[in-house]
Amino acid sequence: MKFEYRPSGVCSRVIYLDIENGIIKDVEFVGGCNGNLKGITALVKGLSCDEVKEKLCGIRCGLKATSCPDQLTQAIDAAMASGAK
Repeated sequence: MKFEYRPSGVCSRVIYLDIENGIIKDVEFVGGCNGNLKGITALVKGLSCDEVKEKLCGIRCGLKATSCPDQLTQAIDAAMASGAK
């Protein structure tokens, strides 16, 4: 299931997330630090939602209270709450 999430407090404007059977199949960030976000995308593909949340939840970007990786964990929670499996 492809899910669209609008992050807050970060440079990226949209996160597209594809989850199948609790596994991250694809992630796409719109905006933000292109190279870093491509790296995160490559690293999380194929991992379970729980693994990604465990590794990335709470990461901060500079003085911000959140980061794009942390917002990805929020997107996962929102996708799962909406019925994505």
